[in-house]
Amino acid sequence: MLMFNETGDDRTTFESERFSCHSDFHTDVCIADRHVRIDTKALKIYIPSSSNQSQAERLVKPYPLKEDANAMKTVTAVQILKGNITPPVCDFTHNVTAVIFSSGGFVGNMYHEFDEIILPLFLTCLHFQSRLKFIITDYQSWWVRKYNRILDKLSPYEAIDPAADGRVHCFPGAVIGLMYHGHLTLNVTEIPGGYSMFDFRKFLKESYNLKIKSVSEVKRPVLVLISRPKTRRFLNENKMVRLMEELGFQVVVVLPDMMSNLDEFSRVVNSCTGIVAAHGAGLTSELFLPAGAVVVQVVPLGLEWASTTYHGMPASEMGLKYLEYKIEPEESSLINTYARDDPVFTDIPSIMAKGYFSFRAIYVDGQDLNINLTRFRETLAEASQILGLSAP
Repeated sequence: MLMFNETGDDRTTFESERFSCHSDFHTDVCIADRHVRIDTKALKIYIPSSSNQSQAERLVKPYPLKEDANAMKTVTAVQILKGNITPPVCDFTHNVTAVIFSSGGFVGNMYHEFDEIILPLFLTCLHFQSRLKFIITDYQSWWVRKYNRILDKLSPYEAIDPAADGRVHCFPGAVIGLMYHGHLTLNVTEIPGGYSMFDFRKFLKESYNLKIKSVSEVKRPVLVLISRPKTRRFLNENKMVRLMEELGFQVVVVLPDMMSNLDEFSRVVNSCTGIVAAHGAGLTSELFLPAGAVVVQVVPLGLEWASTTYHGMPASEMGLKYLEYKIEPEESSLINTYARDDPVFTDIPSIMAKGYFSFRAIYVDGQDLNINLTRFRETLAEASQILGLSAP
């Protein structure tokens, strides 16, 4: 059951005690390849062992974003007790491994749901070949319903909601927490079996029964335009749509409420040849695009690093063609609030130095976009060329 690259004392400890923990900047993960008893009411995991083995008492918050204090506020800790202890009596005995993770953190945001739960679940669980049962702390029924196809693909057993269950479950082993490699990223060399982002996208297509594998199977070029209703809105969205249509694209405008039904939404995106969106969670839709599709990310002021890191680099690793359209100051609604020579435009690092929330208030939450259609036409023309379309 060893799932991370351990060396030296860590590997020796696991091999002798069948228990080990991995800790890094993002996450804590503990693995017990031995009998465990899980008290779901107290969220305590008992790992009895002989007196000559090491004693351990550890708290793990099973959500892979421990560097973010705001995310972790809504993640409940699980206590691990290992050693010469007297565990509670089993109410139920299972013959598959328990995988414990939290549906707290930043759920409600599609990017974070995939980045910190769905992709780590794939990474952690696929090699179990469905021989596992989920225990989901901070259980949210709407989230379980939203991702039921993915959860069912990984495990045929009904997940346990500890707060509603409150009993003692015994398992032959357990994984507490989820492995995490980075922003929508899989490091192939660190995975048993060597899974890649191509494998993850294949897994998603199988989960949602998506039929289109490549853009060559789409008869007409179709772009999804993600429409944002609150922040980073396209102020001239209708004109953008007309421009896309002039260039030969059919346009599907998607609103946020359409993304809640992933069965339908994934099919819509899978039938398209590309996506256009301002930086934001909606770009996570790129996961469902067919191979060879184009991703056009509109990059607001101040969000260059986040745009490239969260969506640009992952898109390339998924076998998609990635384009960036970086707006100029005159295309930002901030030009209506600040003078052109204000540090908001001329010295963005000085705004960052004031702290994350000050930065966020301006560039993430306080900025809309009025796209220069002449400039944007050039980016769309490049997308057309990538897709093999002739100029209108």
